[in-house]
Amino acid sequence: MVNAYGGILLVADVLLLILKVLYYIGEAIYRLIVPVEEKSVAGEIVLVTGAGHGIGKELALKYASLGATVVCWDLNQEGNNATVNEIKQLGKTKAYGYKCDVSNREEVFKTAEKVREEVGNVTILINNAGIMACHPFLEHTPEEIKQMLNVNVLGQCWTVQAFLPSMLQKNYGHIVALSSMCGLVGLPNVVPYCASKFAVRGLMESLEEEVRVMCQAKTIKSNINFTTIYPYMVDTGLCKKPRIRFPSIMGQVPPKEAAAKITNAQRRNIAEATIPGHWLYVNSTWRTFPRLAFHRILDFFDSGLEPAD
Repeated sequence: MVNAYGGILLVADVLLLILKVLYYIGEAIYRLIVPVEEKSVAGEIVLVTGAGHGIGKELALKYASLGATVVCWDLNQEGNNATVNEIKQLGKTKAYGYKCDVSNREEVFKTAEKVREEVGNVTILINNAGIMACHPFLEHTPEEIKQMLNVNVLGQCWTVQAFLPSMLQKNYGHIVALSSMCGLVGLPNVVPYCASKFAVRGLMESLEEEVRVMCQAKTIKSNINFTTIYPYMVDTGLCKKPRIRFPSIMGQVPPKEAAAKITNAQRRNIAEATIPGHWLYVNSTWRTFPRLAFHRILDFFDSGLEPAD
């Protein structure tokens, strides 16, 4: 009798699961046609790492134009100050600049405390800082590999550890991580870089799930969102020798355009987005093909990075 009752409960759970899955599939299809409206970021405190140039600078300017208080972090103090001054010239919002090496945990926590005291609790964290060296794997020095992993992966770990606690306390916030298409597809000449960007994907996916389960245990809905961005090639100077067979559909994206797409994804609470947007679906489809077929597709598009240093 007990086993029969347990079996009935299991069948009911399975049916309920199927209904929920079908509902969320339908909702996702609907949202492809009618996207979620962008939420306001006015009054939010947005921290951007690597704000001294490229995508980071454009993100800082974009959030400032939307009425957020912007906190700029960069190891390059001159570039960082230039970004802060440019924001102040807009006359719309407050901007603060801090020199910080995100690969140094002690420095991250010390600078984070300064931000809390001088600005307030960060509500949107954008982990943009990253470095890349481009040559065959066996030519990478141990120092290069360590530095890429330290900045690209551990740097994001340290900033999350510094700012997530206040978000959890208030059950409010948003963490955005810049991965790369190199975090979805492995490419020659950037093996350690690909490894670091694959790691960012794992960090964000597991972190989101951990926070979701923590909130579920407290019987509350999580109001902390996570967004992972996978840009293709952005014209920031990082990709020194790109190889692109079809420039019309795979050309480099201007930093300003990339920043606009990132802010759009964050403001719509999108969990994962590629730049351009179609690559997320293309990659998911390709991954269902046999391995050799996937290789032939990569050969056909013949895009990547040539050794540059």
